[in-house]
Amino acid sequence: MLARVNDSELDNGPKATGSERLCVVARAVKPTSEMIRFVLAPDGSVVPDLKHNLPGRGVWMTATRQALAEGVRKKAFAKGFKADIRTRPDLVDFTEKLLERAALDALAIAGKAKGVVTGYSKVEVAITGGKIIAVLHGRDASADGLRKIEAALRRTMLEDADEIVVIGEFTTDELDLALGRSNVVHAALLAGPASKTFLTRLQRLRRFRTGDTGKPEHGETRHNDARRLDSE
Repeated sequence: MLARVNDSELDNGPKATGSERLCVVARAVKPTSEMIRFVLAPDGSVVPDLKHNLPGRGVWMTATRQALAEGVRKKAFAKGFKADIRTRPDLVDFTEKLLERAALDALAIAGKAKGVVTGYSKVEVAITGGKIIAVLHGRDASADGLRKIEAALRRTMLEDADEIVVIGEFTTDELDLALGRSNVVHAALLAGPASKTFLTRLQRLRRFRTGDTGKPEHGETRHNDARRLDSE
């Protein structure tokens, strides 16, 4: 839907509910769950506001690498803020790193809430218990370990295995750091509020990387409606 609002209304959005905003690049109104808000730091540089709560006027942009790169190229921030602003040359990569960090921070919280079990044998037991909502594999996990976990899912959960989110974005070192343990190659995510927050942030990271607003990334998510995670 094309927006018919002035630039001064970019941060207020076209609706009083606050659930939608105008993308300064696409000039289209989209849900805030599919966007990133940017604000100006005291030094005049552009800063991503992932939680949408930093003070000051903001400019909204579709939350994908492609949209952000296009926005930087077209100097959309200068137009949106109506000011001579500084945009760091690595803003796209920097924003992706922040999204990745936010996801790993949420995973750490889920781990502290006892929503994560680690180690192949414990993961297999969790799968057998049928209480998991996702499995995590270190990006450097062996093919044999991946096959065993997949077999356990199919053997135990049958058709329900297609509802399990499979996560392979992070290295074992990143999983170690997030979960405060060593050599985390395989893990299982149990149902709970903290786990759901992690999945929401993970989906946001995936969308940013792929530009996909709904379809799962091949080989990583088998859920047919990953968009449900965006309701958080």
